[in-house]
Amino acid sequence: MVKINDVKFSDIYVTPDKKAFIPDGKTRNGLAILPAEDFEEFYKQLQEAWDGHNPSYSLLYDGVFYRIERTMSIYGPQYCGRKMPKQVPPLATLGFDANLVTYLKSLSNSSGLILWAGPTGQGKTTSLSALLKEYLQTEGGFAYTIEDPCEMPLDGVYHAKSGGLGLCKQNIPPEGDWGAGLKSALRSKPRYILVGEIRTPETASEALRAATSGHLVLSSIHGNNVADAINSVIKYASSTSMSEELAYDLFSRGMLGVLHQMLVGIGAARHPQLTYLFANPDTSKGDQVRGIIKSGKLNLATSIETQMTRLAKGMSMFPDL
Repeated sequence: MVKINDVKFSDIYVTPDKKAFIPDGKTRNGLAILPAEDFEEFYKQLQEAWDGHNPSYSLLYDGVFYRIERTMSIYGPQYCGRKMPKQVPPLATLGFDANLVTYLKSLSNSSGLILWAGPTGQGKTTSLSALLKEYLQTEGGFAYTIEDPCEMPLDGVYHAKSGGLGLCKQNIPPEGDWGAGLKSALRSKPRYILVGEIRTPETASEALRAATSGHLVLSSIHGNNVADAINSVIKYASSTSMSEELAYDLFSRGMLGVLHQMLVGIGAARHPQLTYLFANPDTSKGDQVRGIIKSGKLNLATSIETQMTRLAKGMSMFPDL
């Protein structure tokens, strides 16, 4: 028998009768019973790590982080855990097109919002974390994350290629208030802000303001496509005191890129499938994408197709850059 951290899996489901299931890696949705000799210790720590209130929390078990969701079934508490890697993987190893990776890296000195969208469990957090790590290793600077729970091991000091240092501090929103967490981040004067997920109106409005005030903001959101992701941010933001018109204006001015990610394939053969749209990082130049978003009429299919075709051919998406 092996230990739980030695078994390769993405998710673990623990039932009230203390049985653990993981994907079988052979079929698209099939499960298998977890073979691990230290499951009793894992289960004990799973229970002890819960604070008695928040159903979403992190568990650090034998050097590996697990993102835990605790729910109450008719037979008692059950747990769903996402096993996180011991290290944030390099961006270039995630299976993205090499030209896309190069372009994302080029945004390290820009300011604005990079939004990563997609369904649950499609690798959004891993992609964002890898991108932030790339920036810290390239340019250095201070990064402030707001996550609930904290997932990828980003906290620490980085030796940047520029010769300076990078510093990342991972934070939990105070008392679950994401808006307050973002305001605190801004007072900390970070170069980079990673918002684990935009899921409240206050988070959306503060993220848009941060993206238009000189910061590079990275965040994720649930969405079925690029336009859906943008609309979700606008809907959240405009349900605060911010008008819909102002929300579209801030998004158009603050946007750097919106990417939609899905994982396709089974088991070890799973790989990311991306759709994306970028705005010209040079805001002094005219940009059709920013104009479309500001209008609120998100007819983006042609722009998405054009950009993806140009980048796949190694051409600049913005000829004047």
